[in-house]
Amino acid sequence: MPSQLSLVPPPATRRPAPPALVVVAHGSRDPRALSTVSALLDRVRALRPDVPVHLGHIELNAPLLPDTLAALGDREAVLVPLLLSRGYHVKQDIPEMAAASPARTHLAAPLGPHPLLVDALQARLSEAGWGATPRRTSAVVLAAAGSRDPDAKTDTARTAHLLAARLGVPVIPAYASAATPTVQEAVRTLLARGRRHIALASYFTAPGRFATECAQKAPWTAAAPLGTHPAMAQLLLHRYEEALTTRAFEEPALASA
Repeated sequence: MPSQLSLVPPPATRRPAPPALVVVAHGSRDPRALSTVSALLDRVRALRPDVPVHLGHIELNAPLLPDTLAALGDREAVLVPLLLSRGYHVKQDIPEMAAASPARTHLAAPLGPHPLLVDALQARLSEAGWGATPRRTSAVVLAAAGSRDPDAKTDTARTAHLLAARLGVPVIPAYASAATPTVQEAVRTLLARGRRHIALASYFTAPGRFATECAQKAPWTAAAPLGTHPAMAQLLLHRYEEALTTRAFEEPALASA
């Protein structure tokens, strides 16, 4: 009998479910924004079907982030801002909402700056006709929402630098609100440098009022927002994994303190 029992394999150990990925979007009154973000999350789920993916908004749209976190109970979750730079939402709003919830949360970095964003920006520009004019007469305005936080402006400038290196032409960041230069000011600067073919790169995660207003000021061609480009889904998962790696290094130190 003992020899027979030894042949019985031990019960399989079930691997714990990975932490939830909560994508934190800003929210918009433009219905295209919610449909775009929902489609982007479907791309993320297709890439990682093992990861529970949820959506929470800072304002304007349901579900709001506090409601999403409340529904998770005390589960572990990684909050990935669907935001392109540091600023008040990343530094204040999201951490405060997370601290007020029962969920065990980890906050990931915003999406930008990162080379995957440059991949998406370049692809959107190509879709809009970029590449048909000589480099010596071409340039790009990188249109972003804008923020009073200097770190946000630093991050956007870094993305502009990466995009300029990729395209081989000047790229000037410009802002829809709260920061300068405006799109019109950036266009005038480039025209004064002899750049006649000026494309607008839409540094927005989804369609909305600011993206539309900036596109209307483009002197030549305007690219679509980043939207559901595959690089966006890859970057959301990269920030998720990055936060989990940081957690793995931090927790042993906390346990030994």
